[in-house]
Amino acid sequence: LLFFLQPPEKEGGLPRHVGNKTECALLGFLLDLKRDYQDVRNEIPEEKLHKVYTFNSVRKSMSTVLKNSDGSFRIFSKGASEIVLKKCFKILSADGEPKVFRPRDRDDIVKTVIEPMASEGLRTICLAFRDFPAGEPEPEWDNENDIVTGLTCIAVVGIEDPVRPEVPDAIKKCQRAGITVRMVTGDNINTARAIALKCGILNPGEDFLCLEGKDFNRRIRNEKGEIEQERIDKIWPKLRVLARSSPTDKHTLVKGIIDSTIFDQRQVVAVTGDGTNDGPALKKADVGFAMGIAGTDVAKEASDIILTDDNFTSIVKAVMWGRNVYDSISKFLQFQLTVNVVAVIVAFTGACITQDSPLKAVQMLWVNLIMDTLASLALATEPPTEALLLRKPYGRNKPLISRTMMKNILGHAFYQLVVVFTLLFAGEKIFDIDSGRNAPLHAPPSEHYTIVFNTFVMMQLFNEINARKIHGERNVFEGIFNNAIFCTIVLGTFVVQVSNLLLTLETLTN
Repeated sequence: LLFFLQPPEKEGGLPRHVGNKTECALLGFLLDLKRDYQDVRNEIPEEKLHKVYTFNSVRKSMSTVLKNSDGSFRIFSKGASEIVLKKCFKILSADGEPKVFRPRDRDDIVKTVIEPMASEGLRTICLAFRDFPAGEPEPEWDNENDIVTGLTCIAVVGIEDPVRPEVPDAIKKCQRAGITVRMVTGDNINTARAIALKCGILNPGEDFLCLEGKDFNRRIRNEKGEIEQERIDKIWPKLRVLARSSPTDKHTLVKGIIDSTIFDQRQVVAVTGDGTNDGPALKKADVGFAMGIAGTDVAKEASDIILTDDNFTSIVKAVMWGRNVYDSISKFLQFQLTVNVVAVIVAFTGACITQDSPLKAVQMLWVNLIMDTLASLALATEPPTEALLLRKPYGRNKPLISRTMMKNILGHAFYQLVVVFTLLFAGEKIFDIDSGRNAPLHAPPSEHYTIVFNTFVMMQLFNEINARKIHGERNVFEGIFNNAIFCTIVLGTFVVQVSNLLLTLETLTN
């Protein structure tokens, strides 16, 4: 069997669950009743099970048929409490005797047991059985609806899925980042609402919708039973919890949000899932997250990203890293375009006016090395920060070069061109040196053009620091020492450039 309990890692701790958490919780309950489930498994091994009706997301239950030694059969069934209870005609009393279970009794259990448990975030599961006497003809086991009926209720148990301590904070970060978190579950709507409140998906005072699958389908379909996009558009913006849903409902919601046109930008939808039935929704979503531990192979194949720790906080990290990669590309583009604009204009204008390019081929190669290889490495290694989650997502059609970036590129380019052209055409007067213009071919480097080149390179070096910020931030040095690679490249480039300058000056002096 795929689920069992292991001893706790620390003395006094809780047993470790291996496999399906619901099954393990029931096994733990059995141990609390001083009954060893392993003895039952040894007595009735899996190969002796006469018939198994596996869990189905439509009927929300599963059942197992056992054949007794006297030729009789007994079926055990468990599933969503309000659904299984409707199939129960009897209930065990406190002394273990079956008694009649009327609809009025069922309503009382729903109000006094199931709803209070669900409001506290517990998933309620009904345990029931039915006997088939030996003297009667053997039932048609393939006809499940006739088999799983007339049950005797044993108990209703409440199972808590404890919210991990880090999840509420992670959901708040998503909401601050402009990401709306929705819960689509097969649980009771009261259970789902309680868990959503604990997680922070629902906040008191907000205008939101919590629907069950049946109500959701009733609202989105017309008289012919066809899904209409206009009807979905009236629901999904406020929808936060969809309970007692089927895999089809999940896929319908994802498709409806993606196809919606009520906003200027098309919505980007990410879906998490671990079951085989989640495959269609994971495939349809823009980004599918599958659980690496609890997820099935079908879910992993349909997804784009696998969470190896099954932790919601990993999704927040993925968002942060995704935004960081996008920003790193933008930073490099801002730097690259500034350098290219200045280099091209200086080389072209200088060649037209002075008949010789101020920047020689070898110098341009060195500048390109700074621009392409080293700068891309420096700017691409900026570590992600929490500040990335304080802004709204970029739109799908947003240009890679924003208005702020364009202002930075043109502003820096204008500043650099003014400085370079001032040095090029008036540098000899400012520094009282010989002009480097109109020098013969293959002439040694002049002091004039050495100043022009080194000034140009230093401006690119400091512009690399400016390029770290692309959203109009004023402090370009913020967090600069958190990136050791960036500091090493900038410092290394500066040292190499200064060393080259000293060698050039020594040549000029000699």
